[in-house]
Amino acid sequence: MRVLVTGGRGLVGRNLREHPRAAEHEIVAPTSAELDLTDRAAVAGFMAAARPDAVIHCAGRVGGIQANIADPAGFLSENLLMGFNVVEGARAAGVRRVINLGSSCMYPRDGANPLREEDVLTGPLEPTNEGYALAKIAVARLCSYISASDPALTYRTLLPCNLYGHYDKFDPAVSHLVPAIIVKMHDARQSGAETVEIWGDGSARREFMYAGDVADGIWTALSRIDEVPDTMNLGVGQDRSILDYYETAARVVGWEGRFVHDLDRPSGMKRKLVSIDRQTAFGWAPSVDLEEGIALTYRHYLETLNGAPA
Repeated sequence: MRVLVTGGRGLVGRNLREHPRAAEHEIVAPTSAELDLTDRAAVAGFMAAARPDAVIHCAGRVGGIQANIADPAGFLSENLLMGFNVVEGARAAGVRRVINLGSSCMYPRDGANPLREEDVLTGPLEPTNEGYALAKIAVARLCSYISASDPALTYRTLLPCNLYGHYDKFDPAVSHLVPAIIVKMHDARQSGAETVEIWGDGSARREFMYAGDVADGIWTALSRIDEVPDTMNLGVGQDRSILDYYETAARVVGWEGRFVHDLDRPSGMKRKLVSIDRQTAFGWAPSVDLEEGIALTYRHYLETLNGAPA
């Protein structure tokens, strides 16, 4: 197939393009300079000219808790525009298969864990990333409405748990938890620091998947898209405490200090574990465990420090 991958230079997009299954298809992955996804006319024109057989929409403005708190309006408007333009552009161009990437942020902050796909829109969202979550929910609903109105169009939304891995962002201003922790551990080891600060008491629990695994899940879903439910989580089936991620990264990096806690800082939702019932019924599971994934990610970080392309 000719597959249009939006966000092809991002964490998910680059892992998709490097996955062995990518070689089976013709990949079209315009840069943001080549195609502004917030420009509706430009996206429609690109779709009409490229005529992809399928679209994987994984572009978006993403960031950690600090970035989301700083600019919720930007996270809402930019992700909403991108999602609507890509999905509506695909429909107008007659694209029959769309995989839309949602997020576990779409779930209510007080939802019962594990979070089931039918729990979306059943309660208030986590305030620290509400703008991003609202955009993701709206685009997922658009996909559902389109598929329901035209059975010839199979538009599905996958909701990955939190991700990390090769090609992650390591800038503390925009990075997510795992790469931020890796940088903190590396810097502490390099400087000989005896302590590292953790926001909150470290008891909040999170589920993280290695980006190479989520790429495998997406390609599997596209190859069997008729079997994919309207929305489906992609998860690892277990969560860990924030402290556990710090301790695992410390072992991988080789830092042997102690942790101190800033209890005045926000730590987000207390727990966020997605249900993998639909994923299991579909017949897919990730293969990279946390320690291996952090080691692979740390190796990539060291390569970027030594001048390798990010």
